[in-house]
Amino acid sequence: MRPFAQQLKQVQQRINVFLERQFDALESYNAPLHNAPLLEAMKYGLLLGGKRVRPFLVYATGNMLNANEQSLDYAAAAIEAIHAYSLIHDDLPAMDNDDLRRGHPTCHLAFDEATAILAGDALQSFAFEMLSQTPHLSAQQKLALVQILAQASGVQGMCLGQSLDLISEHKQISLQELELIHRNKTGALLTAALKLGFICSPHFSDKSLEQALTRYAEAIGLAFQVQDDILDIEGECSEIGKPVGSDLDLDKSTYPKLLGLEGAKQKAQDLYQTALSELDKIPFDTTALRALAEFIITRKS
Repeated sequence: MRPFAQQLKQVQQRINVFLERQFDALESYNAPLHNAPLLEAMKYGLLLGGKRVRPFLVYATGNMLNANEQSLDYAAAAIEAIHAYSLIHDDLPAMDNDDLRRGHPTCHLAFDEATAILAGDALQSFAFEMLSQTPHLSAQQKLALVQILAQASGVQGMCLGQSLDLISEHKQISLQELELIHRNKTGALLTAALKLGFICSPHFSDKSLEQALTRYAEAIGLAFQVQDDILDIEGECSEIGKPVGSDLDLDKSTYPKLLGLEGAKQKAQDLYQTALSELDKIPFDTTALRALAEFIITRKS
């Protein structure tokens, strides 16, 4: 197994164990949860697979900057809970109407539509509850964590991107408009993940460091979406965990549609190089962040 694959697997194991413990705590203090499907639907959406790229970014950034690992656990768990909520809602019939997620039936099919909506809502609240409990941080740092994640997941970030994406279906849009969608829909949470790790560190007041890290994150955020669009054409359903060609079926604007498949691949490479150039400006060991950038543009799932 390659070093990066080992690192990613370690993050997956660590964050999954942490999240399971958080759910155990919920169950032990809330007996009524045993009589409702809500908690099981939350677990289904959050624990059933996933690459854990966002938690990896939290840990990679925080560890690079000497953050406390317990603090990083809470931040990584919070952003993955937000990501899971967004996927549950994104799959709903009113949005993308998908049947598969991570190789399993989507939450609204495994349970029902109302339970899926509530599971997404509850995961969003769960994320901010965990952030409020983050240990070894000042009140200023905790507030900054909440603010960054709230901005990235709401009308200034992910939700805006999802809304723009929906209203752009069956329309011709420009490359600039497409990038606006994905800087918000996909890129905002990836950038937030890096910022959460940064805020947990002793260097959280270093603005020039924050700017370089943000530019790196913005580049890999777009690259992540470009590669997603490429995999929607070239990927295998067994690897990507959802139907191939779903974007084409919905007549969505994608990078291959606007740039051609080879143009989209070149776009991903250009963004990769931009990300690496930003890391060159950072006076810390950026090995893990470099490996993540490479993983994003070479992944098959």
